[in-house]
Amino acid sequence: MKDNNDTKNRILEEAEILFAEKGFNAVSIREVTAAARCNTGAVNYHFQSKKKLYMEVFRSRWIPRELKMYEHLKETLAKVESPSPATVIKAVAEAYLEGPLSEEELRRHRQLIIREINNPTEAFEMVADQTLRPLFAYLQGRLHPYLPGHLDDESLTLDIMSIFGVLLYFTYSRPMISRVTGRKYDPEFKARLVNQVVRFSLEGLGVDGKEGK
Repeated sequence: MKDNNDTKNRILEEAEILFAEKGFNAVSIREVTAAARCNTGAVNYHFQSKKKLYMEVFRSRWIPRELKMYEHLKETLAKVESPSPATVIKAVAEAYLEGPLSEEELRRHRQLIIREINNPTEAFEMVADQTLRPLFAYLQGRLHPYLPGHLDDESLTLDIMSIFGVLLYFTYSRPMISRVTGRKYDPEFKARLVNQVVRFSLEGLGVDGKEGK
């Protein structure tokens, strides 16, 4: 049983790396088996097909990582009695820019979702149902009481998407950001980016950012 689990985990590990780097269509089962040091029969036994293997990468690896950041965000806000919009946005930025994922986990995580954004598959709908929609609903509930009365739910959803668009850019475009700013992407610069996301987002939402930093 242990050997079977080891083989399954090895296939998932190598498949995730390849799918992140190349995308679903550019990866062959032969590449996966070569990287995982197994045969095609092992892939068929554990996953039945390349498509099901791809879905399992998202189900057992991508979604748990996303939920880990979501839980980090909620735990941060649970420590604040009445978190202001600045506090909420800062907690979001810290969860997605500073932790709790390792640099390698974050790199694969972003590569996979950006490929899904550009060419959605069934995996994206699964991701949306299990992580994105619950997260957006949670943030809507946290932010809505502080927003201008004329802002409707759809506008707020788009605003939250805009915040995540900035976070995605700051995460995925690190080499270019470092080249343009001349800054090393170290903890000090990440903290600077967190503050930038908070300031930029508050101005976009049209709320006061003086409290709850």
